[in-house]
Amino acid sequence: MENFFKNLFGFKKNKSLSTVKSFNDAKAKEDDCKIIEHGIQNVSLDKIVGSVGKYKDFDSRFHFRNQEQSPRFNSIKQAMLDQKVFPPINLYQIRDEFYILDGNHRVAAAKSLGRQEIEAKVTELISSKKNLENLLYMEKSSFLKTTNLPDEIELTEVGKYRYLEKQIKKHLIYLETDSDENFDLQKAARDWYDTIYIPLTLIIKRGGLLKYFPNRTISDLYVYVSFTHWRRKSKRKYGIELYRHLPGDMESFRRLMLEKSNPEYPEMKRSITAFVFINVKGSIESRVVDKIFKVEGVSEVHSVHGNIDILIKIKLIRDLLASDAETIGEFVDKRIRSIQGVDSTQTIIPAISKVKDQFDCTELY
Repeated sequence: MENFFKNLFGFKKNKSLSTVKSFNDAKAKEDDCKIIEHGIQNVSLDKIVGSVGKYKDFDSRFHFRNQEQSPRFNSIKQAMLDQKVFPPINLYQIRDEFYILDGNHRVAAAKSLGRQEIEAKVTELISSKKNLENLLYMEKSSFLKTTNLPDEIELTEVGKYRYLEKQIKKHLIYLETDSDENFDLQKAARDWYDTIYIPLTLIIKRGGLLKYFPNRTISDLYVYVSFTHWRRKSKRKYGIELYRHLPGDMESFRRLMLEKSNPEYPEMKRSITAFVFINVKGSIESRVVDKIFKVEGVSEVHSVHGNIDILIKIKLIRDLLASDAETIGEFVDKRIRSIQGVDSTQTIIPAISKVKDQFDCTELY
């Protein structure tokens, strides 16, 4: 349905969109290629990005560039609506992208109807060029063929797919000794994916940890966390509190996750408290007090006598990788110092805190 609306509302702008990619241009960028016949399979229409001979006929959404739909296109589209079965189209594959050798009109019709997949006979061209992109693609292809896992695991470093495969083989040995069931590598891979990989990546996502690692993927962070915590057990620069909450080995983590219907362990947020001394300009102290009191995160505001004008208490929530000083500093700079009338601030972060049971003292103020 999403593809349908994209195609529907993008139709009037076809003239301004570039053409689909040229297969010959893409192939020219590769060195000598090895050809592999994959036979017939279902291919995501989103991954079909170009054509061998008719790339100039379509814009980048596979609409006709002249906006004139041929009788052939209309008849194919109607036949698809009538559930007619078509023979597979023919595609060339270069890494994760597919190019049409035969079946341009069928692809255009399927895309216009919002279809997700199309049956195709796939011929893959694997480049002999030893660059990072090709090496990662070949490692990923081998990993997916061995494990039969979804192609959602995206890594950016060479050798990490082999690390995951070793982790799965280790998990297979555990399952064979811990269970009466029979497991092969692909069945163990599926169990690893469902009970270890997905829960840990969910924890990482909920913690917002990706923002600290630009140009890295959630799979990269899974490798980083699992390797440093379950294999190397070395000192870490990032996520120290996260590691304190994780079991010390992979299978203990799996058992813990199996006990939970919705893995939210560990708690990925931490509460922090600080005090801020504020000096204001002139005689507008009461107005500044009112403005500060409305700021979310400020729990107490006091107008005081002495070298400072206002004392506030703030309570903030941070994720496990951000530092207290970083979180508090950003809050004070953007939410407090930006208030008109605030002249200067000094922030105090407690090192050790002890709080007695509170009683209702609202009538004293």
